Amino acid sequence: MTTAAPETHPVPAPMGWFARAEAWLDAKGKGAWIAAMVLGFIFVWPVGLAILAYMIWSKRMFSKSCSRRHTARHGFAAMKSSGNSAFDAYKTETLRRLEEEQDAFEAFLQRLRDAKDQAEFDQFMDDRAKAAKERTTETEEA
Repeated sequence: MTTAAPETHPVPAPMGWFARAEAWLDAKGKGAWIAAMVLGFIFVWPVGLAILAYMIWSKRMFSKSCSRRHTARHGFAAMKSSGNSAFDAYKTETLRRLEEEQDAFEAFLQRLRDAKDQAEFDQFMDDRAKAAKERTTETEEA
């Protein structure tokens, strides 16, 4: 009789107070971030300055939405079925073709970089050989 190994699920790490506060402010939106910054400036100005710096550094100040959930879902929209099989087949074929073109372009860029590196190396070797030849002729003349 075989026994199945018990399933182990990774236990999420507990969030610290900073991560919880950040998640709470993200859930409330950009207005909550601005209110926290203003209150920080009113009560303890370095806190407000720190919040402002964090908002600018993390791009929360200039993004349309503070929530990361919207951007996480947006990336998978291309993989979702539209319900129209003809369009889905066209989309799949177009995405496959674009990936092939991207791979070909990246291969071309790599060949171009390799050719540039080879040309620079050949120029270096020619300059080195020329300098060695000049030194040899100078020592022979002396």
